[in-house]
Amino acid sequence: MGTAVVIGMAHAGDPLTAGFTPVRLTESQFVVQRPYDVPLDARYEFAGGVRRMWAYSTDKPMSATHPGGARTETKIDQVYRSGVWQFAGEVYVPAGTSGACIMQIFGAAPKRQATTLMLHVYDGRLTFYHDLRRVLAGGVYDRWLRLNVVHDVGARNVTVFVDGAEVLRSRSHGAPGAPHYFKFGVYKQSHHHPSDRMESRWRNVRVFTKH
Repeated sequence: MGTAVVIGMAHAGDPLTAGFTPVRLTESQFVVQRPYDVPLDARYEFAGGVRRMWAYSTDKPMSATHPGGARTETKIDQVYRSGVWQFAGEVYVPAGTSGACIMQIFGAAPKRQATTLMLHVYDGRLTFYHDLRRVLAGGVYDRWLRLNVVHDVGARNVTVFVDGAEVLRSRSHGAPGAPHYFKFGVYKQSHHHPSDRMESRWRNVRVFTKH
């Protein structure tokens, strides 16, 4: 009882995953974090292979004691502390969503900050954290984008690809030994006037690794 369909098989036609080993994930490892006072189906839908997550700027946090802001995010419950890991998936951001993190690598070197990477959307632009000078892709609304994020824990760097093109190579806040995991969805950010409603849709989400 409770055995889920295995997710994370190699995706044909994606050269960025060549040389990586797919991680076998069960559906139970896709943990949805949502406002604590609403049912799951009020903020999350999984149909036709697409995970749809939305949140409102006035939403409660994911628990009564959690300090974070409004979000509906899926945490991939696969913790890693070393090696090279890759998140791969396709994302669709509806027009109007702004001031939201849509993907992150949670975990960082102790006492530095909470995340290794955050990808935000502001007015149709994908940015590195909330830095509007570091636009990774423009015109992201209302179309499917292929997103690959590679985290080399030992080398302390992270590389982001959009539709197969490298758009970011950055020093990572992560550190060997620190726990890390991937998250995706929408998480309200306080910078640059977040929209009242935020949404992202995801399909073909997979995780890969090599050591």
